[in-house]
Amino acid sequence: MFGEIVLVILIIVGIIGRSNILATAASVLLILKLTHLQRFFPMLERRGLELGLLFLMISVLVPLVNGKVQTKDLLSTFFTMSGLFALIGGILATYLNGQGLSMLKAEPQVMIGLVIGSIIGIVFLKGIPVGPLMAAAIAALMLNIIKMFQ
Repeated sequence: MFGEIVLVILIIVGIIGRSNILATAASVLLILKLTHLQRFFPMLERRGLELGLLFLMISVLVPLVNGKVQTKDLLSTFFTMSGLFALIGGILATYLNGQGLSMLKAEPQVMIGLVIGSIIGIVFLKGIPVGPLMAAAIAALMLNIIKMFQ
C-alpha cells in the first residue's frame, strides 16, 4: 500500500512540476503493480537503466545518421574550445557515472534521496531529469571529495 501511495504522489508531483517523464514512469509502475504484473519489477530494475541509456544513445546519434551533422563538422569539433570541452566532459561523465553505478550497487538505499533530489530539481529549478545515474555520480564525487579532506 505504501508503494502505491508513493507512486500516486510522484504522479501528482510530476504533473504539477511538468515532468512528463516522472509522471509517466510512476504511472507505468503503478499500472504494473495494480494489474499484479510486479513479476516484471526485477527485470526492470536489472535492465531498465540499460534500456534507458540505449534510447538516450540512439537519440544522441540520430543527427549523425540523418545528415544534420556532416563529417567535416564532426572533425572540426575536435579543434574548437567547445568541442574539446565536450570531449573532456564526455570522458569525465562516463567515469563519474561508473562511480555512481558502483555507489548505487553498494548502497541502493540512497536511491530515494536521489529521486527526491531530482524531484526538487525538476519542480523548483526547472531541471531536466536525466536519471539517477548522473545524480549518483555527483553524489559519489562529493563523497570522494569529503573523504579526501578527512
